[in-house]
Parts: sequence; C-alpha cells; structure tokens
Amino acid sequence: MSEHDEREGDAGFVSIGERLRRAREARDMSLDDVAGQTRIPMRHLQHIENEDWDALPAPTYAIGFARNYANAVGLDGPAIASELRDAIGGPRRRAPAPEYYEPADPARVPPRSIAIAALIIAVLLGGGYMIWRGTWGADDGSTSIPVTQAPADPAPAANQGAPESLAGQSVTLTATGDVWLRITEGQSGTQIYQGVLAAGQTYVVPADARQPLIRTPHPQLLRATAGGRELGPLRPDDRLIDGVSLRAQDLAAGARSAPAAGPAGALDPARPAGPPR
Repeated sequence: MSEHDEREGDAGFVSIGERLRRAREARDMSLDDVAGQTRIPMRHLQHIENEDWDALPAPTYAIGFARNYANAVGLDGPAIASELRDAIGGPRRRAPAPEYYEPADPARVPPRSIAIAALIIAVLLGGGYMIWRGTWGADDGSTSIPVTQAPADPAPAANQGAPESLAGQSVTLTATGDVWLRITEGQSGTQIYQGVLAAGQTYVVPADARQPLIRTPHPQLLRATAGGRELGPLRPDDRLIDGVSLRAQDLAAGARSAPAAGPAGALDPARPAGPPR
C-alpha cells in the first residue's frame, strides 16, 4: 500500500481533489467558473477532483493545474502543489522492485539494420515535430532560453493605481496553455527570448530590458503580473500580436483601457505591429 493510500485510509484525511471540490462549492463556483478563471480545460478539472492523476498529461501539469485550481478557490496553491508533488512525483515514493527478464531469443530479435532504421525515423519525426511546434515564426539561427517551472502563482492584486507607479518593475508572464512567444529589444530587434511556455510555466522579462517587445499568436494564454499586481492576459482574444510593449507601465495602461479589438500591437504605445511573417 502506498503512502497516499495509507493517508486515504485515515478517517480524518481529506484528499486533495475533495478539498478542492469543497472549496469550490463553498464559493458557489461551478467547474465552468474555475475553467474560465484558470483557463484549465474542463476535463482536467474533473480529473483533479476525481484524483485521476494518470489521466493528466504529466506530473508537472497535474501539479501546476492543482496549484492554479487551489488559488482560484481561495486555498493555499503552493501548499497544495507541494503536497501533490510529494504524493505523485516527490522523493518519498518508494523505488519500484527490480524486474528480471529471461535472456532474449536471438531468433526473435530483429536485425540490427531494422532497429537502426527505426531509430533514425523516430529521430527525424521527433525533430520535425519540435521544429513545427517550437520555432513557428522564428528567424533562422534563433536560440531559446530554458524556462523553469514557477514555484507558485503570483498573488492576484487589484488592478488599481496609475500605470506610472509600475515603472521599472519586472514583468512576469504566466502561461495558461501551451504558447509560443518571441521577445526582442526595441527597434534593434535583438532577441531576448524565444520558445514555447507550457501551461503553468512562467517567464520573467529581464529587468535590464529597456523596451521589450513581444510577438505571439495566442496572447490570451499569457497573463502578466508586475509589482504584485495582476494585469490580466496580454489580449482577451485569440489573435496574433507583434511589437507589443512588455514594460510594466505600458501593460498597465493597456489593461486600464481594456481594448476588445483592434490591430495586433494596439496595446503598444511605442511601436506599431508589423505584418505577420
């Protein structure tokens, strides 16, 4: 019996999924409400409440989704994430028992040439997929910077105060779904970052960037925070943006005006968007 199963057998223990469901119902929220707030698909929310962790894409996704769900219903998101990490992917899990296999029958082993050909095909297919997925719209010779999993979602704060009060503050982008983005420095076009953020991952715009500009086909999947303030998604709709300023004061000014439509880059007061390439 695993440690998680032992805890489930304790009459006083309430599972993570049950705690999340109770907190949601205590706030009179439906799963649709949570999905709309967190951008987590409905089926994943149902798996979380039922504790079907194996039905989620990977432990990292399960932990990130559970943390965001907990924050949305007023629970301690980092604590829930830490508990779930220990339960499904932490160092406390017991090592699997060694397995023993009988020697393979040489007559049933495929020829070495077939194995090598299959390996080459798999590498080519994998490489082609990564190029299609991770470098869409990228310039030749571009590189990516690794992004680490965020330890916790930034605490949401009321979007109040003048945009000027955020001048000089670092901007953090949090992905609510898999999204490609590229960030460049001002009119020079020097690349700062390019890559794909998975759901739950964050990227902090370098504090020394003078005029960081972003290009992404799905701005509604990137939520911005700065100085403890929640600035919301870069745009509410699913459309390409290019040349949008990532300075905190510019994003705050765009959030206050909250444009519902307009050409890509309309949130950037410093630079108009170029045509998609």
